[in-house]
Amino acid sequence: MKRIAIVNQRYGLEVNGGSEYYTRLLAEHLRESFDVTVLTTTALDYDTWENHYPAGTEKIHGVKVLRFPVKHRRNILLFRIITKCTFVLKKIGIHIDRQWIYAQGPVVPRLLRYVQAHESDYDAFFFVTYLYYATAMGLPKVAGKSILIPTAHDEPYIDLPVFRKLFLKSAAILYLTEEEKEFVQRKFQNAHVPNDVIGVGIDLPDELHKPEGVSSAVLKFRADYQISGEYIIYAGRIDTGKNCEEMFTFFQKYKQMHPDSSMQLVIVGKAVMEVPVHADIHYLGFVSEADKYAAIAGAKWLWLPSRYESLSLALLEGMALGTPGFVNGACEVLKGHCIRSGGAVYYEGYQQFEQKLNEMEHCNKEAYMQMSRQAKRYVEEQYTWGRVEDKIGKIIKEL
Repeated sequence: MKRIAIVNQRYGLEVNGGSEYYTRLLAEHLRESFDVTVLTTTALDYDTWENHYPAGTEKIHGVKVLRFPVKHRRNILLFRIITKCTFVLKKIGIHIDRQWIYAQGPVVPRLLRYVQAHESDYDAFFFVTYLYYATAMGLPKVAGKSILIPTAHDEPYIDLPVFRKLFLKSAAILYLTEEEKEFVQRKFQNAHVPNDVIGVGIDLPDELHKPEGVSSAVLKFRADYQISGEYIIYAGRIDTGKNCEEMFTFFQKYKQMHPDSSMQLVIVGKAVMEVPVHADIHYLGFVSEADKYAAIAGAKWLWLPSRYESLSLALLEGMALGTPGFVNGACEVLKGHCIRSGGAVYYEGYQQFEQKLNEMEHCNKEAYMQMSRQAKRYVEEQYTWGRVEDKIGKIIKEL
């Protein structure tokens, strides 16, 4: 059985983040076919990288996890200053991108030393997400065995020179969507690097595959959290980086413009920004996976306001549950899901947002059910773990 290491900046059942959640799903599924070790940090919190978990080895859902301590907490003020300086100096040809990587963190030199010392122990090293220290500094040390899963999108940081070598020197690159692949290859001219589009598999709890299971889970969720009536849901980190500020602004403006609207907004996830107090905004905080799925299954629509996504597990999970998506069309990946599936709607700007949400509130039942069916069919046909595992097995053999 081939041995693989999967590197990510955070890992754990309590960790709230897209690439981190993807990494956990990937590790748990690949352990059936490979000897998997996750290499990660002791951090739980994204803002500070403060050491939370004990360093050393543990098992999570049958996966071996090896944790390394973070050298120091992130200084948010210093990071913001260095970020501003990085982009100002870049305009005149001065690059301090390595300093930016260290300021952003999480700085884990022991993880890097382990990767370098144990290169011969593994057949491949998967680095999930390009943006952080562990990938930027670690991947070049084992470039010949590296498989980059960049989770890339069009954001200012990707233009920093420190990242260019990742996209050119990796032994292979695995993309999550065709849009991500096209964007990266256009930016870095790296079509010669072996690659594939693997996507993700979507698993749901067994009881949510049955209509009666969905109904009972949703009813329990509504009773536990005192939610009644129709609602649109946002599930994920509540952060300005996810465009949540615009989400709240748009929703409150819509309610002002449409005082007869009964639509509510339910929010689940960890908040790293202020959630406005509003009679129709229900912030539930970080909830269990069972409650999260029930909340999504009970929603009329699932809202993705982000401008920057490389896949969006939340959208695909919602569609698998038959909950159509409502997404920001400024994100090409989310817009692509809408166009290919017929199970989601996109908007661009407030005027379109208002028009589409009003149409969604008053659409007839048959049209809604058709969209729900198309959403489920799209995920069932395109996003299976068998497909992901076959492609990963093939790329490892080619290394």
